[in-house]
Amino acid sequence: MVHLLFLFFGAAIVNNFVLVRFLGLCPFLGVSNKISAAFGMGVATTIVLMITSLSCFSVNNYLLVPLGLTSLDLIMDIVVIAVTVQITEIAVRFISRDLYEALGIYLPLITTNCIVLGLVLLNQALAFSLAESMVFTFGAGFGFTLVLLVFAAIRERLAISDVPEPFKNTSIALITAGLLSLAFMGFAGFSGSAA
Repeated sequence: MVHLLFLFFGAAIVNNFVLVRFLGLCPFLGVSNKISAAFGMGVATTIVLMITSLSCFSVNNYLLVPLGLTSLDLIMDIVVIAVTVQITEIAVRFISRDLYEALGIYLPLITTNCIVLGLVLLNQALAFSLAESMVFTFGAGFGFTLVLLVFAAIRERLAISDVPEPFKNTSIALITAGLLSLAFMGFAGFSGSAA
């Protein structure tokens, strides 16, 4: 049980996929202007991560390995990710039209979001069991959502702050992202962190 807790904490904080591994930067910078949109993107991405992780684990271990078709694992992973994102996009459009419009182009871009494929490949490379894989995936999704929310809150405050002209908009956002990354990298010394 403690091992799974370390996996979760390692994926969410110590080895955060956005601020430490630098995966998923496109939605991190693109959807973090408002807290509501950031939360919606974080939840949608976490759902996609969980479904694709479970699906890819099942396809790889129960279909490709027994049939000796492990060379097709990357192709199957990409197909599973694309199908999952399309289903999620349809569900978000049906459940909340406002959220669907707020996320805009970034929702279908979850398909090409490197955090999704990176997580699936990392789960395979680390040879996690199903339980370890799901805990690690939930930790990664939680960390992604946490970072989006923190960054969105900071950007909302920066929008009403008196920022010097050369640092407005993208410049101050990138400086803030760098400082957040340094803060999260401060957790790197904790023992028991995953990967």
